[in-house]
Amino acid sequence: MYSRAETSKIRSEFWIAFGQYMKPVPNAKGRKINWPNYKTGIKDIYFRMRAERGFASVGIELGHHDPEMQELFFDQFKELKNLLKASLGEEWDWRLHQKNEMGQPVSKIEKVLPGVNVMEKEDWPKIIAFLKPRIIALDEFWDNVKPGFEE
Repeated sequence: MYSRAETSKIRSEFWIAFGQYMKPVPNAKGRKINWPNYKTGIKDIYFRMRAERGFASVGIELGHHDPEMQELFFDQFKELKNLLKASLGEEWDWRLHQKNEMGQPVSKIEKVLPGVNVMEKEDWPKIIAFLKPRIIALDEFWDNVKPGFEE
């Protein structure tokens, strides 16, 4: 087993490696971007990437504290579901009103890769190969639809 410090160090090394790998990739507008800390520019809408023991995931997390506003955002994304699927090239899981790892109510649209472990460096290429095309596609999708969320 790993100590808390070792776990933290390995996770940090993974995200640094992922960031270095993604550094030359511009966003949809052709600009430099910090991919591991992607900013949507809209309050309460987050693009989350996770690499854990047992899985990796990428997705949209809606974190508005008001459940009705959260549902409104979720419904807005549902109206764009076909466009999102076309951008991603696959179906993602849609979950309204669930708890995140901190116990806060969120809604998620995400894709999970089971059976990988961020603590095992030999899994890193699989995790990166999973995250990279999806966060790039998510960025392209967001570039097209973000104005509809700014109002």
